[in-house]
Amino acid sequence: MNNILMINGHQYYPLAEGLLNKSLFEKAHSYFRSNNYEVKTTISQESYGVEEELRKHQWADVVILQMPVNWMMVPWSFKKYMDEVYTAGMRGALTVGDGRSAEAPKENYGTGGTMTGKKYMLSLTFNAPEEAFNNPSEYLFQGKSVDDLLFPMHMNFRFFGMAPLEMFACFDVMKNADIDNDFKRFQAHLDKLFGNPDYLMKAS
Repeated sequence: MNNILMINGHQYYPLAEGLLNKSLFEKAHSYFRSNNYEVKTTISQESYGVEEELRKHQWADVVILQMPVNWMMVPWSFKKYMDEVYTAGMRGALTVGDGRSAEAPKENYGTGGTMTGKKYMLSLTFNAPEEAFNNPSEYLFQGKSVDDLLFPMHMNFRFFGMAPLEMFACFDVMKNADIDNDFKRFQAHLDKLFGNPDYLMKAS
């Protein structure tokens, strides 16, 4: 699993210029290149070609999405990317329709993915503190986890037949940032997932 596609899904905002996501993106890129992985990159806020992006996904063994969580979901630039690239991928590049057949139109929705054997990893930044999750007494998320919040993204990749790698997240990055520690944790996360080929092959 030597081919890595990295996507920076940040959207520029006056209060969030994307420097942390850019730094994490660059650190991961440097890590993979120094460890003899083949790497291709995309920045969703910049120009891209739909067919080329589909070819990148087909080439990749692992797709890494680096992004902030904006309004509990993906930034606009990556949502636009999904609408353009992933919709075009339903013609067979990423999935063959939605998996259903005329013989059983009510069954097997979401089973048409053509990307089986490939994996994905979400690397996220949050304004929310880590303590806001997994705690039933916290008002907003009501005990839900980060994976619960990102369930739609997990289902998008599952729709393509892909399997998840362990997620990485930085929390409270606007009010109580701990960037040096975040970078150390990110390095350890990459070492855990990509520094051990056996772990990567078995992860699902």
